[in-house]
Amino acid sequence: MKSVLPVGALLALAASSSVFAGSLTIPMSFEYLALDGQEIATNSFSHKAELDLSPGTHKIAIRYHDMVDDEFSDSQTFVKSAPFILTLMVDGDHDYFLKPASGEVVKQPKQFAKAPQVVVNRADKGEVSYKIVQTDYKEDSFVGRLFGGSKGVDIDEAAAAATAAGTAAVVSTTPAAPVSQATAPAVADTVAPAATSPVPPAVGGAHAQQMLQYWWLQADEKTRKEFMSWAIKQL
Repeated sequence: MKSVLPVGALLALAASSSVFAGSLTIPMSFEYLALDGQEIATNSFSHKAELDLSPGTHKIAIRYHDMVDDEFSDSQTFVKSAPFILTLMVDGDHDYFLKPASGEVVKQPKQFAKAPQVVVNRADKGEVSYKIVQTDYKEDSFVGRLFGGSKGVDIDEAAAAATAAGTAAVVSTTPAAPVSQATAPAVADTVAPAATSPVPPAVGGAHAQQMLQYWWLQADEKTRKEFMSWAIKQL
């Protein structure tokens, strides 16, 4: 005997399937900041790689953020870029992938962070309509805030504002015409240098998590165990 779904259930299923038409996936060394003017909550212990997207044009704030070996010590340091705005046209149920224009691996992270050049491809090798806008948003260093009293810039809020306004605080934009996957997007000629301080640049919120990551890397095994024991008791 055949079972027939109620009409209401069928309509709900159809509606839910049409809410999200595609997805965007980014590498571990990139992070989402905002989507269409709304900040994206991030978790330093669980990288958000995939973003569901509904049909239409979306503005997504992303930045390059990675840890690299320090040139003058055995420790590691953070390197990050200013946010860039990806405007992506989602025209179907497609999976999109963002990656560095030079390939899967960034060979010179500090240089790359000054002006991240990326490309967006589609899983089915179809044409992708997108453009990249570089911003000049940057944060004050943690040390500067501590001794200078500067509040600096909240990058998450600034990136959200940029995606909402479309052209807020940008250095330059790429041509408005659609860009195919065979052609790398134009990138800003002049971009403010990215912060490369070994100390995470801000306190509070997601930036506090960056500070925890930094000090975790500096701690020995005994200190890490003591911290974990303390952290578990706080839950």
